[in-house]
Amino acid sequence: MLAGTAFAQDAFEIDPARAETAEALMAQALESDLAWSVVESLTTEVGPRLAGSEAEARARAWGEVLGQSLSFDSVTVEPFTMPFWERGELEISITAPYDMALHGTALGGSGRSPILRPINSDVVYFRNVDALTAVADGSLEGKIAFVDGDPLVATQTGAGYGPANQRRRIGWQHAERAGADAIVVRSVGSDHHRNPHTGMISSMDGDWASIPVIAISNPDADHLRRLHNNGSPLAMHLRATPGWHGEVTSGNVVLDIVGSELPDEIVLIGGHLDSWDIGTGAVDDGAGIAITVAAAELIAQLPERPRRTIRVVMFGAEEVGLLGARAYAEQHADELGNHVLATESDFGAGRIWQFASNVDEGANPAVDAIGRILLPLGVLRGGNDVPGGGPDIIPMAMQGVPTVRLNQDGMDYFDLHHTPDDTLDKIDPDALAQNVAAYAAMVYLAANLDVDFRGPAEEAAAEE
Repeated sequence: MLAGTAFAQDAFEIDPARAETAEALMAQALESDLAWSVVESLTTEVGPRLAGSEAEARARAWGEVLGQSLSFDSVTVEPFTMPFWERGELEISITAPYDMALHGTALGGSGRSPILRPINSDVVYFRNVDALTAVADGSLEGKIAFVDGDPLVATQTGAGYGPANQRRRIGWQHAERAGADAIVVRSVGSDHHRNPHTGMISSMDGDWASIPVIAISNPDADHLRRLHNNGSPLAMHLRATPGWHGEVTSGNVVLDIVGSELPDEIVLIGGHLDSWDIGTGAVDDGAGIAITVAAAELIAQLPERPRRTIRVVMFGAEEVGLLGARAYAEQHADELGNHVLATESDFGAGRIWQFASNVDEGANPAVDAIGRILLPLGVLRGGNDVPGGGPDIIPMAMQGVPTVRLNQDGMDYFDLHHTPDDTLDKIDPDALAQNVAAYAAMVYLAANLDVDFRGPAEEAAAEE
């Protein structure tokens, strides 16, 4: 047994013909350039796809045409409404102890600077977000809060992103409470380039920031720290024009391969169609769209349809709060009990190294058997205690839908994620093909094996 595998003792035997087909799908996927063609088309023909924007609408039209050009049995756009935030323009520089332009970007949900005048204020340094949370109400009036931190440490799993992300998400709430003119934070990323990382802030009881909330690159944050440590007085010039523009229509694009025997039972895979607007969204998450569409297309080209329906969802408006995922769960609430398994590709385009799950214990031997099929791809079996299945799967998982996760190598993910560097050239075509191979084999088997991933208890609860 390979190190890192964790197969159940009660072996589940996959029918040899099914295993052979799964292996053939893997071999075909490794030679196919379909996924590369899909992500190249999306990033080139549509480009950046900010949630709620005209570009995201063009992406939905692109997804609909793509699905119709391939072998899917049905293609549906499922609209929902959402508030639209736009980035606007940004000027940011230090003005003391000398003039120097900074590389920054507004965070999603940021407020703007006063219309008639830019902000020119002294800077108060905070070593981390915890230090900012301790400030008294009104104590930062006329100041700009700068929240430092440390660059993320690059890891295979992305560990550390959640805690570091607190400065991006909640820092503004304390800066605004303290009366600050604006808040500037160190980007949440692992790179050492002068590329700022964007991302969404968290609302507070449904309200968003009324002050500018800006992220600056790691090297610029390092520079400010050194100046602070030297005892230099810090001041900034800042003009930011982001804003909200009312309700707009977004949507999910749903592509189905209808099952031959159990069409009402659904194996769902997907990625998110929107992206942040400062790159072309190749890694986050054009790759996920390409991987899941290409895997499903290989299965659709087989002589026979799978027993269960395979559904690919191109989720809309993920970056701004999983809005498409929440809409899907609401719109399909009556049939979530028929969703037998779900997963999403949304962690870049690195090679898959682990197959984890959160299914009924009785189904674990079957998932282990699928894991054995994936071993030649270098994919090790992880545990059966990993909830979620991906960000857009969370609302479904919370309603009891079983999940799996094909975990990718994320060593460079937070170098690229939400930055101008999220572009097509960062994707390795061979790694992309390995992803498609793993998804094709796993999804094909999940759609064909006589296995209840949900289990009797969960199934009964879903019917109530």
